[in-house]
Amino acid sequence: MVTYAANELIASSQMAKKFGEYLGQIKENTIEKIAILKNNKVEAVIISKDEYERMVEALKTVEANEMIKSISMGIDDVKKGKIQPIEKLWDEL
Repeated sequence: MVTYAANELIASSQMAKKFGEYLGQIKENTIEKIAILKNNKVEAVIISKDEYERMVEALKTVEANEMIKSISMGIDDVKKGKIQPIEKLWDEL
């Protein structure tokens, strides 16, 4: 679970009034993230473009590693003979 410092929690009404100021803080890295509150619940988070791009690249890496692992497991199953003809699968369904 993500935690937020008090200065990172901003009411949506306050965000609307001071958007430029908060955007400047994000761009200048004086604050890591801003959580926008509506009815005292976090509804959105603003982060810098650079941080967003890092997160997207990290997610792509994780997804690629999971795909490689899945393919590797499938290849191992084929090598060990743990496969069935597709016709048998259709018959079971």
